[in-house]
Amino acid sequence: MAITVIVEGKNDRSKLRRLLDPEVNISCTFGTLNSIKLESLRQRTKHDEIYLFMDNDSSGKKIRGVLADAFPDALHMYTRKGYAGVEGTPDEYVIAQLEKAGLEEYIIYPPVL
Repeated sequence: MAITVIVEGKNDRSKLRRLLDPEVNISCTFGTLNSIKLESLRQRTKHDEIYLFMDNDSSGKKIRGVLADAFPDALHMYTRKGYAGVEGTPDEYVIAQLEKAGLEEYIIYPPVL
């Protein structure tokens, strides 16, 4: 089964792209959702295992709510309050969230210096 992580913005997607194997799909809402975008996302991911990783702000919570209704079986990952969204979350914390979600086999761990 394919895996798709849905994020809000292109910078969030870039952050996860550095940390996840290329076989993991990362879809972006670009901060907004309308019925056409939502249906397109549903069609592209209808057989995928879905993970939601939104910012911990009002916009992220709103988008998460809409996506949670559209993908009731999705697994949710969270940033901490105070971080500047997914893109501003330290790699170590993002990796911990990916591990918690069971995605260890897809993580590209940064080299230990």
